[in-house]
Amino acid sequence: MKKPIAGKKVVGILGLLAIGLTLTGGMTKEVWAASAREIDTSVDVTLNRFYKEVGDGKKIVQDAKGVLVFPRVFKAGFGIGGEYGEGALLIKGKAVDYYSTAAASIGFQIGAQKKSIIILFTQDEVLNRLRTTSNWKAGADASIAVISLGAGGSVDTAKLNEPIIAFIIGQKGLMYNLTLEGAKFTKLNKK
Repeated sequence: MKKPIAGKKVVGILGLLAIGLTLTGGMTKEVWAASAREIDTSVDVTLNRFYKEVGDGKKIVQDAKGVLVFPRVFKAGFGIGGEYGEGALLIKGKAVDYYSTAAASIGFQIGAQKKSIIILFTQDEVLNRLRTTSNWKAGADASIAVISLGAGGSVDTAKLNEPIIAFIIGQKGLMYNLTLEGAKFTKLNKK
């Protein structure tokens, strides 16, 4: 009787290698790198979609001290998963810095998905902490309250007073019950 374990091991090793290279930056510069102009354009499209989906979205963004937008965060996994995306930090509507986000996860997961992440900083001190830390990590450096929508696109206003709030948007709209815990944010040198 043949044991098909060798094929599974190869797939698993290749998957781990690809995820490891992606999360450590080994493939990110060549495969994922976008120019500042490309990121800026994608950020505008993402924010416009957000404004359409969230009733008070435009006001929430305008009231924030800073907004970190990741238009496309790709996640893939087969037992072990990883995700990566690039985005821009906006202050008063202007891109001031560029960041990548990366995270790894272990557990039951098969497949791939794309999502957009919008993180709003409501206090200057937490925004400054992000800007002065080279590798900022959600959960370790600060917690992020992920906001869900109620009926008719209304926002859970109880969480709007948190120092950092986030919205996660998938292909079918705002995504629920997700966390950014463990996600790492790294400042990029973009021109």
